[in-house]
Amino acid sequence: MIRILLVDDQELVRDGFSMILDAQPDMEVVGYAEDGAGALPQAQSHMPDVVVMDVRMPRVDGIEATRQLRAAGFEQLAILMLTTFDLDEYVYEALRAGANGFMLKDVPRAVLIDGVRTVAAGDSLLAPAITQRLIERYVASPPPSAGPPPELDDLSPRERETLLRLAQGRSNAEIAGELYVSEATVKTHVASVLRKLSLRDRVQAVVWAYESGLVRPGQPLT
Repeated sequence: MIRILLVDDQELVRDGFSMILDAQPDMEVVGYAEDGAGALPQAQSHMPDVVVMDVRMPRVDGIEATRQLRAAGFEQLAILMLTTFDLDEYVYEALRAGANGFMLKDVPRAVLIDGVRTVAAGDSLLAPAITQRLIERYVASPPPSAGPPPELDDLSPRERETLLRLAQGRSNAEIAGELYVSEATVKTHVASVLRKLSLRDRVQAVVWAYESGLVRPGQPLT
C-alpha cells in the first residue's frame, strides 16, 4: 500500500483528494494537515510514503514545509506539490526545496492517481514543458567564473551526454533514441549520474546542471 499524507488548507480539497485516493486498491490516506506547519509532525507520526502538498497555505507554505521535511531527514519521502497557480516561481522553488513532482489541482483524477504512483515508485514528475520553462526563465545565467564543477570529472562521456539531455527535458526513451542505446542503459547512466553527483533524483539533476553552468538555455547538444 502507498501511504499518503494530505497537506492542504482547504477542507473540501482534502476530503475530495482523500475520496479519490482512498478508493484505489493500492493507496491509503493515513494523515492530514491543514497547513505546512503540520506537515512535519504528521509525517513523523504516520511515516507516509507520499505527501501530496499544496503550495499556498497560511503560516507555513508548502515550499517551506518541503524544506523542513528534507532537513528533518525525510530524504526518501516522495513529495508531490499541487497548486491552482501555474506560476513558474512556485515550480522552481518547490523543486529546489526538494519536491519530487509538481502538478495543478485541476488535473483529471486519473492524472493525480498516476502522479502519486509515479513519485511513490521513486520517479520524478517533471514534464518537459515545465523543464523548458524553468530553463528559459530561472536559470538563464552565465556559467560560474570558476569554471565547470569538479564533480563533472567523475562522469564518463556517456554519463555527461545523458545529463545534458536530462537537463533539456528529454525522457529516458528520447535519450535512448538519441544515443542509440536501450532505455535500460539510460536508466543505468541516470542512476550513476545521481550517485556520483550526490543528487536525489532527476529533478535535482536538471536544477544542478543549469545552476552549475553546465548547460545554458538554447545551447545545442554536442
